[in-house]
Amino acid sequence: MSLISHPSHPGEVLQELYLEPLALSAFALAKRVHVPRTRIERLVRGDNALTADTAMRFAKVFGTTPEYWMNLQRAWDLARAQERIDVSDIEPLAAA
Repeated sequence: MSLISHPSHPGEVLQELYLEPLALSAFALAKRVHVPRTRIERLVRGDNALTADTAMRFAKVFGTTPEYWMNLQRAWDLARAQERIDVSDIEPLAAA
């Protein structure tokens, strides 16, 4: 399985594909999905990861699925991990 080498952070996707086209502010979205404004602002800035709770709320308000949002976060996390973690000296287990 290959990873996208430079996936977008879920907050970037939120900003570019949802907030901007809908002329929706972080405050307005936060109010609509019943979360603190700072949760949306930090997500958009890329300061925080997307949680399952937020994924469920976004899925409901935008007509997507929680998996869509969680997969964005998963791809982001794995791409960052591949940049930081060296596993080259780990030997695979022999097949049984």
